[in-house]
Amino acid sequence: MSEDVKELSEILTKTVFVPELKARTKSDVLAELADSLVSSGAVGAGDRDVVLKALSDRESKMSTGMQYGVAIPHAKCDVVDRLVTIVAISHEGVDFDSLDGEATTIFVGTLSHSSDTSSHIKFLAEISRFLSSRKVRERLLAASTPSEMVKAVCGDDSAE
Repeated sequence: MSEDVKELSEILTKTVFVPELKARTKSDVLAELADSLVSSGAVGAGDRDVVLKALSDRESKMSTGMQYGVAIPHAKCDVVDRLVTIVAISHEGVDFDSLDGEATTIFVGTLSHSSDTSSHIKFLAEISRFLSSRKVRERLLAASTPSEMVKAVCGDDSAE
């Protein structure tokens, strides 16, 4: 296992996983991501609005909707002291203003402290690289548990 896969696997084992988003709009997706981070304990309940504002502010500058049904909403805020990640799936898809105009089905969100540039950029680059694989995206859409999600992203043939 390469060092990059090992590091990503370690991060993803602590990731909040939402196997089916209820949200059907971009703003509702961001709210559901913030709510899921709070309900999982990854973010304090009193910090929900700060997290939602950080994600919404970042999204208003430029959509994090990529292509192939992937969006990577991310932000920096001082209410987290480490990299916090969430992976959420929407089988119906959501219009997330993606680059290719297609509905988004895979959301990989991340928050990091305002002073943490290194791990934030590295995570965004690594997860983007893995999600460029059609097989990884297909396996991720089929995942129903956190361990299946980690295996979907970091499995043996994920870096094709």
